Amino acid sequence: MTDPAELSGFGNAFASEAKAGALPPHQNSPQEVPFGLYAEQLSGSAFTAPRAENRRTWMYRLRPSAAHGAFEPVSSAPGWSTGPFIAPPVPNRLRWNPLSSPEAQTDFLAGVATLAGNGDPDAQQGVAVHRYALNVSMVDAFFNADADMLFVPQSGLLRIVTELGVFELPSGWIGSVPRGMRMRVESVGPASGYLCENYGAPFVLPELGPIGANGLANPHDFLTPQAAYEDAPRPTRLIQKLGGRFYVTELPRSPFDVVAWRGNLVPYRYELARFNTINTVSFDHPDPSIFTVLTSPGPRPGTANCDFVVFPPRWMVAEHTFRPPWFHRNVMSELMGLIRGVYDAKATGFLPGGASLHNCMSAHGPDQATYEAAIAEPMEPRKVDGTLAFMFETCRPYRPAEDALTAPSLQGGYDAVWRGFD
Repeated sequence: MTDPAELSGFGNAFASEAKAGALPPHQNSPQEVPFGLYAEQLSGSAFTAPRAENRRTWMYRLRPSAAHGAFEPVSSAPGWSTGPFIAPPVPNRLRWNPLSSPEAQTDFLAGVATLAGNGDPDAQQGVAVHRYALNVSMVDAFFNADADMLFVPQSGLLRIVTELGVFELPSGWIGSVPRGMRMRVESVGPASGYLCENYGAPFVLPELGPIGANGLANPHDFLTPQAAYEDAPRPTRLIQKLGGRFYVTELPRSPFDVVAWRGNLVPYRYELARFNTINTVSFDHPDPSIFTVLTSPGPRPGTANCDFVVFPPRWMVAEHTFRPPWFHRNVMSELMGLIRGVYDAKATGFLPGGASLHNCMSAHGPDQATYEAAIAEPMEPRKVDGTLAFMFETCRPYRPAEDALTAPSLQGGYDAVWRGFD
């Protein structure tokens, strides 16, 4: 993966070919495509979307993707729930331990367990947040007709095969696969992490405003894959997710047969260590919006369908200031995960691979041990190190999945972390 993906304005198109000369030089769909390939467009937006928001990619492939039979219903992902979620939003603060490693052979689709979500894929708004734990690679191909997918690995290594090429995702990276793009998730040993299905507007880089031209996530650090293709004669099951249900058909050959491509509807990956953290050097605590990596714009300006926010290692230098996240209630709803280390607002109980949910206007903040340490510490520069936490923040209340409310990983007595305050 070497091509930078410009996410803040989609005028640039990217191109890659696995065989020299496979890309048509002048037209997207000429009368005769080089090497007898077939031209096919994947559109991720309406044809008439504004130019800056229009997403599409031309593929030049061995066979048209339309060459398949009817899809039939299949139960391939029993732990995967989709909006509209039935359970009402809960006012209680919730926290989960990490998922247990599967004992039986479990691939990506079988290893997904939904935490919560909101909105509706049919209305193209809202999100769903899941965790996954797997130990074998997928054999089938898959595509999600409901949502873009954002992977946040916590442990292990994923290898994601897509129509446009292959990329690896170790812990500390994120990766995105667009809605409708065929893919296969492979694992190099056991792997676990988090997955956000984004039903709404695609993730883009947030505007920088007074920050200026530089800071937060830089466009040139987002990497797109090099073209690669399979010409495998073995039959392949193709599974799709639509309206929260799963369907399957069988293909005579591998669907990953794109020899060349050009466009801006692309999978990408990003290393979170490249996030350029902005913080205060005087006093008081900036809003957590300064940690936004990607945003899916919501129904009102400045109110996100979903923000992906990261809390990385950083220096804390503010004077006479309470440095951890303060006690707060928020119009937005927050679902957090921990990739490694200790989150700076929780001394214990919030474990790597775990998750917490604080719905809108739910009071939360540091636990007592964190609070007492913060008000007593000397006001000298201190490095928050060895940690990496993140948050999916959304303008709608999260509705927990029914299985998540009865899961063995759900912690009892989470409220107790705030009981010691006078």
